[in-house]
Amino acid sequence: MDFLKELNEAQYNAVTNYEGATMIVAGPGSGKTRVLTYRIAFMIQNGIDPFNILALTFTNKSSLAMRERIEKICAEKNGNGGDARNLYMGTFHSVFARILRFKAEKLGYSSNFTIYDTDDSRSVLKKIIADFGLNDKLYKPNSIHNRISNAKNNLITAKGYEKYPELMKEDEEGGRPKFLEIYRAYTKKCFENGAMDFDDLLLKMYELLVRFPEELHDLQHRFKYILIDEFQDTNFAQYQIVKK
Repeated sequence: MDFLKELNEAQYNAVTNYEGATMIVAGPGSGKTRVLTYRIAFMIQNGIDPFNILALTFTNKSSLAMRERIEKICAEKNGNGGDARNLYMGTFHSVFARILRFKAEKLGYSSNFTIYDTDDSRSVLKKIIADFGLNDKLYKPNSIHNRISNAKNNLITAKGYEKYPELMKEDEEGGRPKFLEIYRAYTKKCFENGAMDFDDLLLKMYELLVRFPEELHDLQHRFKYILIDEFQDTNFAQYQIVKK
């Protein structure tokens, strides 16, 4: 456990006291990522099954660097870094996509569903706006996409949108009273195409946990340790999923 010698007292305490809820508050350059990385490595070296650890980040680069370091530490201890490969580690979206691949059929999708990037989503919206005969200066695909994204990140589906009169009023006052119709059409088209967009990876993950209690129970018992890098940056959907 020589890697612990690299830590100052505050970092050491954050790494080694891993049982129970912990919030680490620290400024830029103070070693937050190192603490999170070493904390996971320390847990594995103390007998915690990597399969029971869920580590969420906001960038693939950060996740990859952390995983490589953890595997290296485990290899130095055990002769190989194989244990660390069982970690569920990655960005919120990549980890949830991985889980959804196994559970997609419950939500009416195939396991090889397509994931739309921003360009794909805006292309679908552009066609819907044109098919509706709407003015694309008022209904700009970029703006519509951003509003749909914001709704999904707040767990507001097209089906439930009407429950938020303040949003409907904003659409009216913004000169876009047909927004909900577009949102509905977009949701329908994505489903017909067997596709989820980037925000659906959060929305559908939440839906899976709410609609299927047995899946929630399984994940609650699998992930006994949940670690989140830059927790303050989580949006509403991410927070609610983690909370469950």
